[in-house]
Amino acid sequence: MAKKVKEEEIRQQNVAEAVSKTEEFFNKNSKYIYGCITAVLVIALLVICYNRFILQPKKAEAMEQMVQAETWFAQGDYETALNGDGNFLGFLDIIDQYGAKGGQSVYFYAGVASLQTGAYDDAISFLKKYKGEDPILLARAQSCIGDAYVNKEEVETAIQWFKKAAKTAFDTPYAAEYLIKAGIAAESLGMNDEALSFYKEVKDRYATSPEAAEIDKYITRIQNAQ
Repeated sequence: MAKKVKEEEIRQQNVAEAVSKTEEFFNKNSKYIYGCITAVLVIALLVICYNRFILQPKKAEAMEQMVQAETWFAQGDYETALNGDGNFLGFLDIIDQYGAKGGQSVYFYAGVASLQTGAYDDAISFLKKYKGEDPILLARAQSCIGDAYVNKEEVETAIQWFKKAAKTAFDTPYAAEYLIKAGIAAESLGMNDEALSFYKEVKDRYATSPEAAEIDKYITRIQNAQ
């Protein structure tokens, strides 16, 4: 019994010493501690204010400007979609002023419009920045990058982007289109074996896709050339 009492006294003494040391530390460093707490609160307040009074209004402005640019894009007026008409901003100015505050789609639109107007380097740059979560649109962006490289006569690089697009769109009908592009590009470089593998994948995996309806002619063309 006496042993238990002694152990309890020791435990209480240790607790008291720990509390005493904590109080001593706090007393010595109270200004520093209060300063840190104040700094954290100020930063949190600044973040809230920035988000509410700067970021959110900027997002709203960017989305409003996007509406007219998207309309021009849908009409096929890619030049105006990129540069605006003096009253409304085009995608280039929207990116310059707002970045992607109005959404990642601004890079997709700017990239495709640049591709359509022959600005291939710009198209590649914008489309590489597109990080949309929709795999169908992401695959389309990757395919358009491949198209831009084909136009720049960098066909081997284009093939890699078509392959990437097919992988992104895996098990969707769109993948067949990108595999066909990869095959045609490979054929143009005399890479017939690789082209044949792309075509056979379309035939075997995407037999119900529109591209599969004529895939035999691609396969036969290569087999006859061998």
